[in-house]
Amino acid sequence: MPLTGGNVGVQGTSGGTNRKIAIAVDLSDESAYAVKWAVANYLRPGDNVILLHVRPTSVLYGADWGSIDLSVDTSSADEESQQKLEDDFDAFTSTKATDLAQPLVDAHIPFKIHIVKDHDMKERLCLEVERLGLSAVIMGSRGFGASKRSAKGRLGSVSDYCVHHCVCPVVVVRYPDEEKDSIANAATAADAAAANAAHANAVKDSEMEPVLEEEGEETLL
Repeated sequence: MPLTGGNVGVQGTSGGTNRKIAIAVDLSDESAYAVKWAVANYLRPGDNVILLHVRPTSVLYGADWGSIDLSVDTSSADEESQQKLEDDFDAFTSTKATDLAQPLVDAHIPFKIHIVKDHDMKERLCLEVERLGLSAVIMGSRGFGASKRSAKGRLGSVSDYCVHHCVCPVVVVRYPDEEKDSIANAATAADAAAANAAHANAVKDSEMEPVLEEEGEETLL
């Protein structure tokens, strides 16, 4: 069941001009930054804001669990233990989502927290985007349970999928560390190019050009 939070719930936009904006979050640092970025750069008065989270159906998959005890072996756990694990993760998810929404609270922006469960986060995000009739969705470039790979600057699989399949505009927010990595990589490439050019010039200058005979001077055989 969707969970509500914030000052007031989101009202429908039928017949109105207010935008309905979702911030897709996965409880990671990247998502926390996306919320802060949206507050500072994108949201405007009158927007209906939804904090959208797809909670994985398997409680052993997803975001950082923090201090939650994962010692229960779900393969042999009885129904009561499994239910407790599910309840613990639901509580953890709700708490983390509320923490992520703090910038919205501080900025006095009304919002709603919408949490659904599905095994396929990519498809479910796109489904919820269409079902909620969103004007736009904002999300981090990485996260959603995926590990960071060496391919710096590329979108994660979830954000890339949403960019190509969501029915509304998708705003992808790059995490500051990725920007620093991109700048560092560009600077390294520029330095390497400059070094290669300097080396080529040095080699060229060191080559001795042939001495031309002065005009009118005889050549002795």
